[in-house]
Amino acid sequence: MGYCARVSNPANQENPKVAGLLRYCIKNGHWSVFEMADLCIEIQTTRSISAQITRHRSMHFQEFSQRYAPVQNIERVRPRRQDPSNRQSSHDDLPPETLAWFDRAQERHFSEAQQLYDQALSKGIAKESARFLLPMASATTLYMKGTVRDWIHYINLRTDPGTQAEHRAVAAECKRIFVEQLPVVAEALAWASAST
Repeated sequence: MGYCARVSNPANQENPKVAGLLRYCIKNGHWSVFEMADLCIEIQTTRSISAQITRHRSMHFQEFSQRYAPVQNIERVRPRRQDPSNRQSSHDDLPPETLAWFDRAQERHFSEAQQLYDQALSKGIAKESARFLLPMASATTLYMKGTVRDWIHYINLRTDPGTQAEHRAVAAECKRIFVEQLPVVAEALAWASAST
C-alpha cells in the first residue's frame, strides 16, 4: 500500500517506512491506497449472523452450503432484554428464570429441528429441501474477503455498541486478526490492540 501510495515519487517508492504515510492518507481521506491490498478471513458463526455479515456488499463471500453438506451444529445463545426505546440495543440483565426458560426452549426447539432434519435426510429428502427445517442458529463457516479499506469500514461499523452482540464479537475477532496481519496499517489507524 505504501509502495502504491508513492507512485508519483518513484525515487522513494522502496522506502519501507510507511506507517506515517498511511496515517497521512487516513487523516486526509486518501482511501484509494487501502484498496491495493486484500485480506481474507474465515468466520465461524450462525446463519442469523452470516445474513448480517453478507449485507456488506463490497466484500466477497464463500459460505458453507446446507444444500451440499449436512449441518454439523446448532448453537445456543444467551438472550438479552430488548431496550424499550432503541430497537438496535439490548441489555444483558434478564432474570435467571427467564434465562432458564429460554435455555429450555432452545433445547426443545433445536432437538426437534435436528431430529426432523435427520429424518428428512433418512427419507431421501434432498439437503436443499431438508435445510428449511433448521433454525437460524445453525452453525456456518464463511470466508470473507475484501480490500483493506473495506475491512476498516466493516470493523469500525460492526465494533460499534449499536451492533448486535454476536456480530460485534465476530467483528472484534476480525479486528484482532487485522491488527496481527497488518500491524503497520493498524499502527496508522491507532488500533494498538483489538480491544481499542
